[in-house]
Formats: sequence, structure tokens, C-alpha cells
Amino acid sequence: MSKRMLFALCTTLALGVTGAGAAEPPTDQLRETARQLFRPIPEMEVIVKEKGLSAEQIELGKWLFFEPRLSRSNIISCNTCHSVGTGGADNIPTSIGHGWQHGPRNSPTVLNAVFNAAQFWDGRAKDLAEQAKGPVQASVEMNATPEHVEETLRSIPEYVEFFGRAFPNEQDPVNFDNMAKAIEAFETTLVTPNSRFDQYLAGKETLNGAELKGLGLFINKGCVACHSGVNVGGQGYFPFGVIKKPGADILPPGDKGRFTVTNTASDEYVFRAGPLRNIALTAPYFHSGEVWDLEQAVAIMGSSQLGHELNDEEVKAITQFLHTLTGEQPRVEYPILPRSTAATPRPQQ
Repeated sequence: MSKRMLFALCTTLALGVTGAGAAEPPTDQLRETARQLFRPIPEMEVIVKEKGLSAEQIELGKWLFFEPRLSRSNIISCNTCHSVGTGGADNIPTSIGHGWQHGPRNSPTVLNAVFNAAQFWDGRAKDLAEQAKGPVQASVEMNATPEHVEETLRSIPEYVEFFGRAFPNEQDPVNFDNMAKAIEAFETTLVTPNSRFDQYLAGKETLNGAELKGLGLFINKGCVACHSGVNVGGQGYFPFGVIKKPGADILPPGDKGRFTVTNTASDEYVFRAGPLRNIALTAPYFHSGEVWDLEQAVAIMGSSQLGHELNDEEVKAITQFLHTLTGEQPRVEYPILPRSTAATPRPQQ
């Protein structure tokens, strides 16, 4: 189903063509409809093969993902804001960066990010490699430069050797672009297959009655207009507040979303639809990080995006369905990083 068709469905449902009292579809029909709207998370090995990634690139990317010396303070790594042990996010409203500064937006999960159409809430990075370069250089985050990163990595013999193995056909493989490519390779492996919902799509009876009701409501109320596909979202851009804008605490007036990327008036307060995989693990919610309760987030989406004041029973059912999107978490062994040398840049506050 195309984005245009899904958005038309959202609008139709918001206008009340499909009412709250509509009969629930038969179980077999519900599963078939779900299969048309969603896709299971593939196994990690399948994705790695499709993208042609080498084991050396992935392993180097893991070192770099946990490498705090990429930051000017030698304190902050990618894992600081995208902790693989806590759902791929840091579970605070906005991340803390260089000099204890707070970032402007909630940190999105890195888990399954490979399936998103673009990265960041405003979609300003086309892929994970481009995304990896952003926080390293942002003054409010890691506050480094490409030159600082390259000087650091070239000062450590183990990294020079590792880059040579990961990018064997390059004359000077230790560079900022390859740092980003390696991190992208590792992050590509951070997928969470085999959720109970994926098993349901495969034909197993893994959802109970309340969760099936939640799935039916998720479809019939129009949530699928923005949240469909393999990542249950992350594929399109939509105004926050299609029907009714939430308050300034949830939608800060100073953050105009995708407008800062396109400078197009129609993109004011437009954000990428958040992927809902593992959503139960990644509170607080929305780009502002101001909502801690998943049921509250569901209720806000109902009124703001669909024009439905969901009752308590509906909110609870949809929330129960969302819990079935939690998949098998990646098990990552924390790497033992190589030691600095006398030539390695010292930390700066």
C-alpha cells in the first residue's frame, strides 16, 4: 500500500467513516490485512549479505561505536546516546553531550534504524553513514571534527591495522568517511527479529485476544497511515498535529522539524513518523521526549493525528499490541579498545 493511499485512509478514518463501533474483522482476515501492511524483521545474516558487508567492517564499526575518543572530551561514544542495552536509546528526554549540554531532541533508537527511509527526526541524513558523521561534529554532542577523528585513529596502531583490513583496496583507509561506513556496517547488524508480532505474521498464534483487538484498532483507527512497513513507521514525514496540535510541552514551538532541512513552509512541524519496533523499551516518547507513559502517547496520537478521542479500553488494547513489537535484542560484547599513544590527542572539556 502506497504512502498516499495510507494517508488517504488516515484522513477517511479521522473523519469517522469507520466508526469506533465497527465490527472487528475475523482473525484470518485480520492476519491477512496485517501481512499487507507490515513485514517481519529479517534475520541479521540476511541483511549483512544483502548489503555486502565484511566481518572486518562490522567488527571495526563495533569498536568505533563504543569509542569515546571520537569525542573531543574522550567521554562520549555513539553508545552513550544509543545504548544497545536499553532499547538502542538513552531513555532520557534529550541526550547530554559535550560540556553537559542538552541536545534539542529525544535520541531515536538505533535498533532497526537500517530500515528507516532516512535518519534523524527531520530526515536530514539519507543513511546511517551520513548520520554517524552528524553527532561527532555537533558542538552540543561530541564536539569533534573530521581532523580530530583522523588524528586520533591514526595515532593508535591497532586502528591503523584494522582500517587496512576493513578497507583493503584503499591507499589511505583511515579517514572520516570510512569511520562512518564502519559504524554503519555495525549498526546494520542491530536488528531485533522474531518478535511475537513477527511470529504472528508468520502464522503462529502468538497474540492473545487483547493484543489482537489492539492490532485491529491500530489498523481500523488509521495508525497504519503513518506506521506501517517492516519498521512499523520510519518511512514518511507527517505534521505533528494533523487534526489538533498538542500543547507546547509536547510540540515545542521553537522546533519546526523538517522545515529546517527544506525551508518549505508546508514542512513546519513535520517530522519523520517514528518507528514503533521495541517502542515499549524506548520511553520517553516523541521528538521532545516529554511523554513517559506509552498509553498517554497512544492517546495523544489518537487525538492529534487521527481526531479520535480513544477511550481507556482502546488505548490499553493498542498499547498491549505495541508491546508485541519488542523483538530479540542484539547481544553485543563490549569491545576491549586499544590503548592511546603519546600521539593521541588529549581530552578537552
